[in-house]
Amino acid sequence: MENTKIPRSRGRPRRFDLEDAVGVAARLFHSRGYDAVSVADVTQALGINPPSFYSAFGSKQGLYARVLERYAVVGAIPLSDILRQDRPVAESLATLLEEAARHYSADAEAAGCLVVEGTRCSDAEARQAALAYNVAVETRIRDYVAARHPENAAVVTDFVATTMFGLSAKARNGHSLDQLLATSRLAASAIGLALPD
Repeated sequence: MENTKIPRSRGRPRRFDLEDAVGVAARLFHSRGYDAVSVADVTQALGINPPSFYSAFGSKQGLYARVLERYAVVGAIPLSDILRQDRPVAESLATLLEEAARHYSADAEAAGCLVVEGTRCSDAEARQAALAYNVAVETRIRDYVAARHPENAAVVTDFVATTMFGLSAKARNGHSLDQLLATSRLAASAIGLALPD
């Protein structure tokens, strides 16, 4: 009789899917903040042991870097859809602020912006990783404004970024969507005065 045994591959198979794991970790970091999440919290949520965690991600900061990469693709506000050349700049920025209000309040358990809140964490390496994403977004907004309003690009971008930081903080503190929208609309009216099209 022929041997029909399937040969086993060497090494232990991974007991978890890396992308699923990053998704679970994203939820933890978003709901609790970077500082409040421990490696033990992550391994418990994933049902894995610490050696598997370190083998997959290297460190808590390594995992956080993966979380930020994922968030930029699947969790962040879709800037390309909002900052369009076929509409007035002030209108696009008003839409951006309203979308931020909706986005940041969509999930009470994970309110605010993962990146914005990450820029406030106490771990210097994680904070720098979040700041890099934040700077990239601000640069994109500034370039968009500067294409038609170069003289106001810096101050308007600072105003938009400051408003978005405030919306994120207020969402985490429990402000309702209506409250956040009221703030975003008031800010949009100021932008409209600064950038008449």
